[in-house]
Amino acid sequence: MVGNGSLFENVLSIFDSAADILKLHKELREVIKNIKRESRVSFSVGMDNGQVKTFTGFRVQHNSARGPTKGGTRYSPNMDIDEIRGLAFLMTLKCALVNLPFGGAKGGVVCDPKKLSKAELKKITRRYINEISFMIGPKEDILGPDMGTTQETMGWVMDTYSTEKGYPVPEIATGKPISLGGTLGRREATGRGVALVIEKFAKNQGMSPEKTSVAIHGFGNVGSIAAEFLDKKGFKVVAVSNTKGGIYNEKGLDIPKLTGQYKESGEFPKKLGAKISNEKLLSLDVDILIPAAMENQIHKGNMRKIMAKIICEGANGPLTPEADNYLTNKKVKIIPDILANSGGVIVSYFEWVQNLQKLFWSEEEVCEKMDKILLSNFEKIFDLAKKEKITLRMAAYVIAIERISRAILDRGICEVY
Repeated sequence: MVGNGSLFENVLSIFDSAADILKLHKELREVIKNIKRESRVSFSVGMDNGQVKTFTGFRVQHNSARGPTKGGTRYSPNMDIDEIRGLAFLMTLKCALVNLPFGGAKGGVVCDPKKLSKAELKKITRRYINEISFMIGPKEDILGPDMGTTQETMGWVMDTYSTEKGYPVPEIATGKPISLGGTLGRREATGRGVALVIEKFAKNQGMSPEKTSVAIHGFGNVGSIAAEFLDKKGFKVVAVSNTKGGIYNEKGLDIPKLTGQYKESGEFPKKLGAKISNEKLLSLDVDILIPAAMENQIHKGNMRKIMAKIICEGANGPLTPEADNYLTNKKVKIIPDILANSGGVIVSYFEWVQNLQKLFWSEEEVCEKMDKILLSNFEKIFDLAKKEKITLRMAAYVIAIERISRAILDRGICEVY
C-alpha cells in the first residue's frame, strides 16, 4: 500500500492491495471502486440573528449490491466530498465484513455544530433532509448519527422525512431516541464493540488485562464508552484526550470518577492526572493505542513516534496507508476499523429491523446478538490472517471484498469470474 492523500484515495489504495491478493478481475474492481450515486446540495437557513446563511450538504451512496445503503450524517466545518466518499466506501466494506444486508453510504453538512444554536441545527437538518429526500428511504438509504450529530438530530431526520410522507417512518434513521423507535444499546454499541474486540485480541495474545496499558485518542461517544468498558474488564486506561488535549496517569486513571466529572463540566479533572497533548498521547509507550477521533491522525509526520504495540482503530481511517505500512513493518499489530468499530452499524441494523417488524428486543438481546456477530467475524479474520500470513486489515478487506464481489456476480451486474 502507498498513499497519503484523501480518505477516499487511501481506501482505494488499501482496496487495490486486497484485490491483488484475491486476484480480482479488473472489471469487477471497477464496479466496486466506483460510487453509485452522490449529491451535492446547497440550501439557505434563517439564523438566530436574522441573517440568512447558505450551507453545503452531501450524500454519497457507494454500493447497493448487498442491500440498501446505510451510513451516518456528519456535521463538520472541514468536510469535503472526498472524505464522504471514503467514509461511504468504508461502510460498504464494514457491512460486508460483518455480513449485514447493507451497502455503504455517508452524508453531512459543512458546518460547525459547536457554533450553532439548537434552533439553527434543527433548521439545517430539516432543510438538508428536504434536499436529499429524493435519494433516501427506509429501503433505499438509511441515515444514522456521526460526528457532530446526535440522537436528537436523528429524531429531526425521522420527523422531516415522515412529514413529507404523511405518516411516521421510524426506519428512515437509526440512532434515534427510544421514544421514536430507537433501540436499547445503540448509544454504547460502537465503544462497547471496540472494548470487546480488544478483550478478545488480548486473550488471544495471552495478555493479562491488569497488566495491559491503554491510551485513547478521542474521548467522544466511542472513546469514552470504550474506556468505561475496558476499565470494567480490568484494563489499565492511562490516558484519554479530546480536541483540547488530555490527561495522563501512568498508574491508571480512575475512569468512573473521570467520566462522571467530564460529563458535568466537559473538562478532565486535574486531580486525577497530568495534562498531556494529543501528539504526546499518540506517542506514549503503551500496550494498546485506540485512535478514536478522526481519520488520518497517524501519518507520515508522526508515525515514527508511535510506541504502542497494538493499535485498535476506534475511528474510521485513523491511519494513512503510509503509516499503516511503516507500523506493520515495525511489527505493530493493527485491529482494523471495519471490524473494531462495527458495533455501531450492527446495532443500527438491529434498530432498522425492529422498526420494520414493529417488535422490539431487550438490551440483553441486542448486546448478545452484537457480541455474537463481532466475535464470529473476529475469528474469521484472525484465522485468515494466520493462514495466509497477511495483516488483520488485509484479511478483513479480503473477506469483505469477496462478499461484495459474490453479490455483484450473482446479480449479474458484472459478467466476469
